[in-house]
Amino acid sequence: MDTLQLVLNGLSVGSILALAAVGLTLTYGILRLSNFAHGDYMTLGAYITWLSNSLGLNIWLSMVVGAFGTIGGMLVAEKSLWQPMRDKRATPTTLIIISIGLALFIRSAVLFIWGSGNQQYDLPVVRAINLTELVGLPETVPDLRIAYYRVVVMVLTVLVILGLHFILQNSKIGKAMRAVADNIDLARVSGIDVERVVLWTWIITGTLTAIAGSMYGLITTVRPNMGWFLILPMFASVILGGIGNPYGAIAGAFVIGIAQELSVAWLGPDYKLGVALFIMVVLLLVRPQGLFKGTM
Repeated sequence: MDTLQLVLNGLSVGSILALAAVGLTLTYGILRLSNFAHGDYMTLGAYITWLSNSLGLNIWLSMVVGAFGTIGGMLVAEKSLWQPMRDKRATPTTLIIISIGLALFIRSAVLFIWGSGNQQYDLPVVRAINLTELVGLPETVPDLRIAYYRVVVMVLTVLVILGLHFILQNSKIGKAMRAVADNIDLARVSGIDVERVVLWTWIITGTLTAIAGSMYGLITTVRPNMGWFLILPMFASVILGGIGNPYGAIAGAFVIGIAQELSVAWLGPDYKLGVALFIMVVLLLVRPQGLFKGTM
């Protein structure tokens, strides 16, 4: 039962990593950008959600406001940093260094505006769901409980992933995004407006990132360094699933999330990041292209 409890916790953490990792893999697959500021954009979305919630909005409207705020922050960075760097044909190393600087800037701005203390959403207290009782198992079976908001996180993740799948596979912009990810030059000569695709990539990425950050705040506290500590598991998820493959990133995120939580039983909670790093390094040595083909 302890193992099942850890697996349930891993599914909720994996749900959050899945949405964040999809945004990370989209920016790489389409923009060829390894964005180390991605985790801090999660933090920004969570703080904007918390601010809106503390001003009286319910949590769902607050998450919408958080998404718009995060999208705005990403579009500002696109116009002031990434577009000029693409025009100058900056090297991947230069882009990585800029993204690290942007991460530090966002984190410092969060600390300056909201301080270093932990924050919590104004949410009603709801009793954990007793799965043993819900399923109707015998009383001799130990209770298997999952926090209500962890269930909310998993259900919301499924809905968002279904929406993302519809956009990528059936919408005009989704098909254009897949074409740009496959070959940007061919997509451009075929008449696809690449800059419009880039704009929509940031909009989708910002939405996913903000929702992931807001959902992380549902199961833990909102704090300035929350996104920074998730950046390694996010990259591990992307690499595990195949860089540039959103569906692979989702699968990789659940593997990383469950593996991290299961490791608590043997290693303790302090080594979760080490587990993500270990999985990433082993995969890079054994299968550098990831478990799935790196394509949309």
